[in-house]
Amino acid sequence: MVRKLKYHEQKLLRRLELVSWEAAAGGRSELRALRRYRVGRREDYARYKALSRDVRAVARRLRDLGPGSAAFRARCSAALLDKLYAAGLVGSRRSLAVCERVSAASFCRRRLPCLLLKLRMAQNMRHAVTFVEQGHVRVGPDVITDPAVLVPRAMEDFVTWADASRLRLKVLDYNQERDDFDLAA
Repeated sequence: MVRKLKYHEQKLLRRLELVSWEAAAGGRSELRALRRYRVGRREDYARYKALSRDVRAVARRLRDLGPGSAAFRARCSAALLDKLYAAGLVGSRRSLAVCERVSAASFCRRRLPCLLLKLRMAQNMRHAVTFVEQGHVRVGPDVITDPAVLVPRAMEDFVTWADASRLRLKVLDYNQERDDFDLAA
């Protein structure tokens, strides 16, 4: 005989779906990626997985087109590779084989905190996420406070410290590049 559940236990079980909890969880690889890239919301990672699955499906469809549509296949595959290269998801535009390697981790590597690590503006991923959330980083003219922002390859060169950031002043002081005019403003 099983005892009757208490109120708080019933409330907790309402949120759980015991039938498909393994499929909903995603497994160890998903948790490892969520921790490694500091993805705050699981929905973002699920969206990245769906997008990468769609990219691979489109690449497979283009690859499987018959010889009668070679011109169409070349035009569409070039457009797909250009878009993926501009987004920074693939390293080259040579062939559709690189599209098969697009994964959710490819999208995670284009997030702003990962690029801060790549540009050596942060020591680790936790600090990078904190810098972004506190408003210390800007991309172009806009200060970004959402760490889930995907930065395309064209905007990668415009990732800098925000003008009002204390970190920017510390870096300028360390490099002895701080201008006296900045102190007055």
